[in-house]
Amino acid sequence: MSASGPNSADDTKAPAAPAFERKIVAPARLAEAASALARPLVFTNGVFDILHRGHVSYLAEARALGASLVVGLNDDESVRRLGKGEDRPVNTLADRLALVAALESVSLVSWFEDDTPLALIVALRPDVLVKGGDWPVERIVGAAEVHGWGGSVHSIPFRFDRSTTSLLDRIRASER
Repeated sequence: MSASGPNSADDTKAPAAPAFERKIVAPARLAEAASALARPLVFTNGVFDILHRGHVSYLAEARALGASLVVGLNDDESVRRLGKGEDRPVNTLADRLALVAALESVSLVSWFEDDTPLALIVALRPDVLVKGGDWPVERIVGAAEVHGWGGSVHSIPFRFDRSTTSLLDRIRASER
């Protein structure tokens, strides 16, 4: 029997982390990691608490505006400051990062602790800045900066009437 047979010491090793987890990058390393990505570089941000069809469609459309997509997630404390509810986020930052990183359309994912992702945007200098259709371009955080270095800013219309808040409302109503 070979050394790698079913009773070998190798059987006790923990499985390797999934490859998509390499797409999770700490904020301090994000600009460096993104410098290796193909341009044009697209950036978007959000909570992405309970992933749904609206999220994945939006991220795929954002990615189609460039060659690479970087996503910044609100950390758990900044989600609470957004006023989405006392029980939000439902999923921890670590879980939300892993789920977003697992999406094919996402090149890198990181997080921010501030109320806005402006520091990440300035550090990354994306060619394209994107938010969902509920954000008019003139109100998108970082729009002035991205326009200032010659980039473009887009508000992508919602393709599906989905939101984490409405999904949670439906779940709560069914529990009554």
